[in-house]
Amino acid sequence: MKIGFIGVGAMARAIIEGLLKAKFIEANDILVHSQHKESYVPYAQEHGLTSCDTNSELTQKSDVVVIGVVPGVVKPVLNEIAGTLNPTQPVISMASGITLDRLEELTDYNQPILRILPNVNSAFNAGMTAVAANENLTGDNLDYTMKFVAALGEVSEMPESQFANFSAISGSAVAYIDFFIDALSRAGVKYGFTKEVATKIATQTTLGSAQSLIESGETPAEIIDKVCSPGGDTIAGLLAMEQAGLLNAVVKGIDATIEKSTGNN
Repeated sequence: MKIGFIGVGAMARAIIEGLLKAKFIEANDILVHSQHKESYVPYAQEHGLTSCDTNSELTQKSDVVVIGVVPGVVKPVLNEIAGTLNPTQPVISMASGITLDRLEELTDYNQPILRILPNVNSAFNAGMTAVAANENLTGDNLDYTMKFVAALGEVSEMPESQFANFSAISGSAVAYIDFFIDALSRAGVKYGFTKEVATKIATQTTLGSAQSLIESGETPAEIIDKVCSPGGDTIAGLLAMEQAGLLNAVVKGIDATIEKSTGNN
């Protein structure tokens, strides 16, 4: 199988690198093309990918086509390749806000399509991806495209109506979690650690906490209660954060993310 990527920005690169890390596909079976030749050709050479001169060439040579361009470019890209798409050829779109119905309008109402919302952790096979398929994506095509996404990390099937909400607590939240880690490391610097050491401590603690939560099957509240000894320093710190508005700040951040996302689309 050959997978073609139209658009080779940060998210497409995260997916490509995740697929290669997972050994899901050979590097030369990944085809790439984007508007900026000075960017995608060196990237293809660096990773052993196959670069194409046009989107139509890529479509003709690929078994699966991944649309990795920004939403505003989806229409002209699909108009360009519509004549070369095979009606049974799966299309995977990661374009935010472009629904399955709209993708069918721009390709073919019989086109098998999978809409995905990945995050950049896909590069390390630790992604979280929402997926929704149209009714034309069935059988081997459905199996293959779902394996494609599963190679990048965890997968959640959900209605498109939940995509903006999912993106806020998965895609955008990568930045928010890194912001929290940076805040922890800056607190560490305040108390005498170098930024490098403090960041390592905060990062590993965050990673370990997430792994413990997943593997234990417990809720965050249950683990918090275990860590907080009666009259201890942890509960004192937790209450100080609550008084400073940490919970409210997080919820307001998610609200703002969803409002901006849905307002733009």
